[in-house]
Amino acid sequence: MKEEFLYYLWKFRKFTAEGLETSEGDAVAIIHPGTRNENSGPDFFNARVQIGEQLWAGNVEMHLKSSDWYLHQHETDSNYENVILHVVWEHDAEVYRENSTVIPTLELKNLVELSTLQQYQKLLEQDHLKLNCENDFAEFSDFQIAHWLERLYFERLEKKALAIQEVLSKTGNDWEATCFIFLCKSFGLNVNGEAFKLLAQSFNFSTLQKQNQDKFRLEALLFGQANLIRGEDKYALELQKEYDFLKVKFRLINEHLKSPEFFRLRPDNFPTIRLAQIAALYAQNPGLFQKILMANSLESIRELFNIQVSEYWKSHYNFSSQHKPRNKNLSSSFIDLLIINCIVPLKFVFAQQQGSENHQQLLDLVSGIKKEKNAAVQLFNELRPGTAINALQSQALLELKNNYCNLNNCLQCELGASLLNKSRKYA
Repeated sequence: MKEEFLYYLWKFRKFTAEGLETSEGDAVAIIHPGTRNENSGPDFFNARVQIGEQLWAGNVEMHLKSSDWYLHQHETDSNYENVILHVVWEHDAEVYRENSTVIPTLELKNLVELSTLQQYQKLLEQDHLKLNCENDFAEFSDFQIAHWLERLYFERLEKKALAIQEVLSKTGNDWEATCFIFLCKSFGLNVNGEAFKLLAQSFNFSTLQKQNQDKFRLEALLFGQANLIRGEDKYALELQKEYDFLKVKFRLINEHLKSPEFFRLRPDNFPTIRLAQIAALYAQNPGLFQKILMANSLESIRELFNIQVSEYWKSHYNFSSQHKPRNKNLSSSFIDLLIINCIVPLKFVFAQQQGSENHQQLLDLVSGIKKEKNAAVQLFNELRPGTAINALQSQALLELKNNYCNLNNCLQCELGASLLNKSRKYA
């Protein structure tokens, strides 16, 4: 058993509430369980509990055994001096405050229905092939699934927002620069995302703006900073010459930057092609972030990314070999990834900063994109066909799998908790 189970029991009062008594025999009435504390300190803040004739307001701490109080060394931490009630599964030791008064203890072991305990054990303590709730996942209602996935989507969006806010602060609230940094990260995908982000942060965004929408100069800047200009190819030599000029003019430093990876990438995802596409994007779209803000439909956003790389890159994947010319536009699936991972989060944070709400607009955008293909989506769709049909649902399922299922956080999951709330025996 884990303490998370106690948090669940306390928060939802899943135990006999009549005739409650402390270990010393004082009557206990729970007026309000308080708010779960996700940080260090007591487990619940601002609870209101009547013990005997006294109404208390303060914090509640929980342990599987009373003696865990000393195991965790709470007696030496002043943050625990204002605990009004110690809630435990098993009471095996009295706990005292610094002034030698006993902290009231409530033991839950004999107050929880056997069926609830069995449900918990079935869900979290028995072995499963794929998911703890794999035998029940198909039984969740459409409303349960839709409601929880929407909440999970915004939970995931909030995490992306924190990263954007951090970069925005570093750029002096420059939205165009922040947009460039996160677009570069998204263009790099998983393999080169971090390298592209560091590249974008290695020079002032005004340096890029001063290239006057010139693809060649933009390529020289990006390829040069990325340490990707190589060989005796004529175009490579011309880029190197231009970059050497830019490096002196703008005092560029790139010695600390690691070159992006080519290994195990399909040619269309080579960093050379992705940087050439970024150069083409900014050559075509000065003030790109403002255009993104004004584009409120999938069609209008996708049109912004309808770009053509320079002639050289139509017949090259790198500087060493040439192939028959072909267009290397951004694919529709790649543009959709940019919308999911960059455009929507940027719009979300901008609206937050402006004190406005654009949740429905963002839901409409991401719901209009087909589901992503990944192991999490495949798993949930196997357990319950149709669970994910669009990108909102596939993003939410990634959040569910990575931060709930994989970590056994079933009691914090709306679906997992609902299983324990069932009146029937968990069979």
